[in-house]
Formats: sequence, C-alpha cells, structure tokens
Amino acid sequence: ILLGKTVLANFLTESSDITEYNPTQGVRILEFENPHVTSNNKGTGCEFELWDCGGDSKFESCWPALMKDAHGVVIVFNADIPSHLKEIEMWYSCFVQQQFLQDSHCMLVAHHKPGSGGDKSNLALSPPLNKLKLVHSNLEEDPEEVRVEFIKYLKSIINSMSESRDREEMLIIT
Repeated sequence: ILLGKTVLANFLTESSDITEYNPTQGVRILEFENPHVTSNNKGTGCEFELWDCGGDSKFESCWPALMKDAHGVVIVFNADIPSHLKEIEMWYSCFVQQQFLQDSHCMLVAHHKPGSGGDKSNLALSPPLNKLKLVHSNLEEDPEEVRVEFIKYLKSIINSMSESRDREEMLIIT
C-alpha cells in the first residue's frame, strides 16, 4: 500500500536496511526472533515470520496463501492519502474478518513518510476500524514508539495463542 512498508518491516524485525524503493512483488518473508517476547516464561525469545505483502491488487490471487495459518495482521497505510483509508477497509475485510481473526489480532499502522509531519490527531476511522489498535509510525522522529507497540502486539498474540492451547489441553484432559 505504501512506500516505506518494507522499510518499516525491516526496522521492526531488525533486518538489513533498504535505501532504494522497489515495490514488493508478491510477498517477502522475514524470519526473526524477539528476545522481549517469550512463551510460557521459558526465557527464550519466540521466533516469528513476518510476511511483507505487496499492496498491488495484481497479487490478489496470492492472498489466500498469505492468510493461511496467520495468527495476526498488521495493516500499514498512509493516513495522508484519502484512498488508503478506503483500502484498509478492504484489507481488514479480507485479512481479518474473512479469516475469522479476532480484532485484537489486528494492528493498524499509520506510517508517515519522512518530512510529512504526520498529523496524529486528525485521523477519523469508520467502524469497525476505529476499534482496532492504531499506532502512528514515524521512523524519522520517534522510531522507538512503533517498536514498543509492535512488541506489545507480538506479546498479545503469543498470550492469546498460549491461552487457546491451554484451553484445548484442558478439554483433552476432561
């Protein structure tokens, strides 16, 4: 959807920097471990895959494969472009609602390009998008804010998966 989505994905996963813009063709998979997110207090960081999906609708035929077995969705958009506000409704419908993911497993990131200023106060999202976690990302002014929110998001997904697994185990026992 946005110039900078891949740069943001690289930043969040602490991957190499990409300085020139090349639209993502289909999907790019980033495997990473986060030492701040642990499962069942084991002390070791959880391993994740972040699938950086190209925003062009010509890749729509790939989307079912991208969605299969996904535990969460991060929708990145440019709040300064009115058409993006409509597009995120479509992304939310396809990647969250149609996959029966909980809203708590979806995070919206209003990514602001360097120099855009990024007005955080004037973003009115329509329901049900206004109920989702919304984070403003400006890697030039406050890069750590989005990283902290991303780690919180990963922790919430892991906690939810652990609780679900615990419930399933209890059903097997009883």
